[in-house]
This record gives sequence, C-alpha cells and structure tokens, in this order.
Amino acid sequence: MKISISYPPLECEKGVALLSQNRQFQWFTNPTYIYPMVPAYAATLCQVRGHQVFWDDAIAQELRYAAWLDRLRTEDPDLVALESKTPVIKRHWQIVKDIKTALPGTKVVLMGDHVTALPGESLENCPVDYVITGGDYDFILADLADYLAGQRPDLPGGVWHREDGRMVDSGPPSLDHDLNSLPHIDRQLTQWQLYAYKNGNFKYTPGTYVMAGRDCWWGKCTFCSWTTLYPGRNYRTVSVERHLDEIEHLVNDLGVKEIFDDSGCFPKGQWLEEFCRGLIARGLHKKVVMGCNMRVGALSQEQWKLLKAANFRFILIGLESMAQATLDRLVKGIKVEQIEQTLRMCKQAGLEPHITTMVGYPWETRQDAEQTIAFAKRLFATGVLNTLQATIVVPYPGTPLFAEAKKQGWLITEDWDLYDMRQSVWKSPISSDDVLKFKNELYKAALTPGFILRKIASIRSLDDIAFFYRAAGKLIGHLLNSRRSQEECKK
Repeated sequence: MKISISYPPLECEKGVALLSQNRQFQWFTNPTYIYPMVPAYAATLCQVRGHQVFWDDAIAQELRYAAWLDRLRTEDPDLVALESKTPVIKRHWQIVKDIKTALPGTKVVLMGDHVTALPGESLENCPVDYVITGGDYDFILADLADYLAGQRPDLPGGVWHREDGRMVDSGPPSLDHDLNSLPHIDRQLTQWQLYAYKNGNFKYTPGTYVMAGRDCWWGKCTFCSWTTLYPGRNYRTVSVERHLDEIEHLVNDLGVKEIFDDSGCFPKGQWLEEFCRGLIARGLHKKVVMGCNMRVGALSQEQWKLLKAANFRFILIGLESMAQATLDRLVKGIKVEQIEQTLRMCKQAGLEPHITTMVGYPWETRQDAEQTIAFAKRLFATGVLNTLQATIVVPYPGTPLFAEAKKQGWLITEDWDLYDMRQSVWKSPISSDDVLKFKNELYKAALTPGFILRKIASIRSLDDIAFFYRAAGKLIGHLLNSRRSQEECKK
C-alpha cells in the first residue's frame, strides 16, 4: 500500500501555517519549521511494515496549493493521512473534498487532537474515510494501513468511519504501546533537513528533534491540547539506552549539531540523570548541544548542573501567568514563588531559559496581565531570562478549559477559523485589541538596554551572530503577526 503523510499548503494572507508545531497552531510571518515527530514515526513504522511511504510536507517545502495537488495526483497514493488542528480543520475539510475529487479511489484519514476531541464532526462535514483518535496515531495509522492491505482482520481501536451510512468507532484508542518497539525515525525518508535550519530554537545548525516521552509526566494543564491525546497518567518513555543510541546516530552519521527533545516535559529523576551521564560517557556532550521542555520546580540545583555538564543549552519552561489564581485554575501545580526560583537555578547552572506566557484569560484583569509583563521585563533586565514566547490563550476543544468555557458561557464563537491566536474567542475583562497589545508588550520586554548590551557582549563566534540575527527576525515576525490581515483566507 502506498501512503502519503501530507501537510498541504494553506494559502492565507495571515502568513505561513505552522501546522507541525503540534501543541499549538499559529500563522507566522517569519516561519519556523518544526519536525513533526509522531507523523515521522508513523512514516517510518509504515515503511518498516512494508508499505510505500511518500513524505509530503508541502508547507515546509514551500509549495503552492495547485502544485501540491498536482503532485499528489501524480503520486496517486492509496491512503492520504493529514494531521489537523482546530484553526485549520475547516480548510482541511475542503482539502479532503479536493483530494477525493482528484483521486476518487484514494482513502483519506484525519488525525490529531482536534479530531480526537470531535471525531464525528469531520465525518459529518467532509468525505473523509477514517478519523484516528488518540495520541499514538503512528501505531494506529500503521495498523490501519495493515488492515486496508488485508494484513490484519480488524480495524485497530481509535478509528472512526462509516458503515451503512452511519458513523461507528472501532473502540477506544490504546495508550499503552511500547515506545521502545518503534524503529528509529528514518530521517532521510522524512526529509529531516527541511526542518534543520529555519527553526528559531536552534543556535547551531543543522538541528533536529527527538522525543523521549509521550507526552508530559504532569499532563494536567487544562489548556494544553495534547492532554486530549496523552493524559499524564499515560506518560511513557523510551529507554535511556535507546535514546542515547538515536542521538549517537544523529550526531555521528548525519552531522547534527543541536537537538531539541520535543517531549511535552523531559523525563525527570533517575531517567534524566542516567541520560545525562550517558551523554557524557559516550562523549556526545562534546559533539552536540541539547535542549528540552521542563516544568517549574521539577529539578534540584544539582540536576540543573548535570544538564549543563551534558551540554544542554536551551530550556523551555511553561510559565503562563504570574497570577496564582490563574495557575491554580489551569492546574499547573506550581506556586508563583517557584517560577523565579526555577529560572534562577536554571540560569545559575549556565543554561538559557525560555518561558512561555499567555494573556487573555476570561478571569484575569488588566492588573494581572501587567503583573506578568512586569515580571518578564524585570527578569530580562536582570539577565535571568534569555527568551520568551507570548500567545493569546485559546480554549481548544477536548481540553478541560474548553469544557469550562462552555459551562460558564464564556465563548463568543465556535468558528474554528478564529481559534488561531489572532484574537480572543471568549469573553474577557480585557478587550481583544488590548490582549494583542499585551502579547506584544511581552515580546518587547526583552528590548531593554541592559539585555541588548549583554547579548552583544556575549558574542563569541559566527554562530552567535547568526543566532542573534535569526532571533531578531523572529521577534520582528511575532510583532508583525498581529498586524497581518484578519480577512478570511481563500483556502
């Protein structure tokens, strides 16, 4: 069976669709192409099982829509798999119709967090053949391909489809697959170099992604779309040795210089310590720079130092807000006072902390938002913080936050096109325009004279200059994102 794992281009005046940024979706003026880990595993697993796989990321390849559809028609796959997100699901419904018109015999499957939350919606609104629910859509897609090829008798759990004109599902999706049974991702098959350079997280290129766990060992944050796919109680990791073997291959065989681990939160405790010591024992800490996601309050000072010894650099930490009431409502499981302590411990170890923040909560006042902005400005000014990401909070379907918004009557629209972080979609004490201004104020928090002078003084190499140049471009792009047209896209 020939399978196309596709990211069709989404032509829009808002910018470039960053669909492979799996936990969120944004239109970007200055795009970052992020390696889609679970689809890459799906492609590799399908190929290992004997299927022919066509990696079709037309967004990263920067193709126009007509050219992409012509190419797909030429490839003529038996099955097309599309990963979708809330803000583009309506566009994907139209694309499914286009595929079925161009290739009537081709089966189409949708997968991802939005269709996991609302599987019947897509079956009602487009001629999609299958909808995969649950986070292990690499395993389930491969099982579905085996079923369609006549290599297994039954559909795997987690698949919605039609029978005799009615929607049926094949049972609950499994979240107990053994991640160690997955083959290492075939980086050539999945065209890893498309994502190796245009990525704001990488100081050294070529860079790539790995994924030690699925997905976050906390897994309770009410806003996170991936809690729909991976509740924290189902957190799983690969073995330390397997992860070290994969990184060794990436470094020695592909020449990768920086690696970011895309687990929702990097494993902690004994796993983390064994992994860091393994990097050092194999000498990989002298060859590659590492980065990861980490939670506030998760590590001791000694563990932060161990990350540095293993040559970790970029540490992404979810802050979200400096209002304790907001952290409690989001079930972050942290205290405000732990936030600065964690960032200072990270910085003291010689690492580069990056925080994620959000504005536009329906219960937060202007003073709450200004408190978060003032915190970011102070940490930039004092050299504790390196970079940040600011977004408008969006209640994605399937999350506890969306359920709360429905119950409280906060939502002002369920037009999924508007769930793209360009405007508030729910009632708030702060206007949508002011929410955008606050988001930009967070990005501007870094632009203090002291911060800029420290960055200039820290330049040691051409890599530093190139990284600062890219970072400046990303910052300008984030500020421009808010100014792009809000008109409806053609597709």
